[in-house]
Amino acid sequence: MGVEGCTKCIKYLLFVFNFIFWLAGGIILGVALWLRHDSQTTNILYLQLGDKQAPNTFYVGIYILIAVGAVMMFVGFLGCYGAIQESQCLLGTFFTCLVILFACEVAAGIWGFVNKDQIAKDVKQFYDQALQQALMGESDANNAKAVVKTFHETLDCCGSDGLTGTFTPLWREDLCRKDSLKSFFENTNCHQKIDELFSGKLYLIGIAAVVVAVIMIFEMILSMVLCCGIRNSSVY
Repeated sequence: MGVEGCTKCIKYLLFVFNFIFWLAGGIILGVALWLRHDSQTTNILYLQLGDKQAPNTFYVGIYILIAVGAVMMFVGFLGCYGAIQESQCLLGTFFTCLVILFACEVAAGIWGFVNKDQIAKDVKQFYDQALQQALMGESDANNAKAVVKTFHETLDCCGSDGLTGTFTPLWREDLCRKDSLKSFFENTNCHQKIDELFSGKLYLIGIAAVVVAVIMIFEMILSMVLCCGIRNSSVY
């Protein structure tokens, strides 16, 4: 016996929310893949200074986002089908998946909050090490120059926060472009650009996580109400 009245409205409301959830999963998956293959981050995070690889902790959050987006699309489809079929089994499975996904979302949010400053800090330390080797003519200086020039060209910056690290590269055309003096007066040193790059992308991830969490809470409530309505309808 099918559900009727208010419970029937909840059924279709849950279907609509699940369809939105499915679309949100597709959008998050698309955004995550874009962040993963963004030219600025890939140019920087694929760099190697001697035996040292550029810090790629940022990609951990991206891989989590890709997994969440893919699972969201599956769970959204499961919820839509369960709501239309009025299946307690499917809705129960859907609710369980939502709880697990919500827990993963919270864990990813905590990870992002803890590492939001550390990610940029690690990349800035990597840049400073390459810049020092390039300026001092240390071993692997050619490799260091290539790393530094990639930072400068990708982020349109030159130098670091330190006085020596800022002024010296301005007169080194093998490290900075000829318009580096303009960049200096505009205060576009590489530390600032690195902060802007990663804070902007982490902010985007944070917005996506909050939106998904709100939708998931509504869906968990609706799925529980619908399950109760289906159970009551089957009794009578």
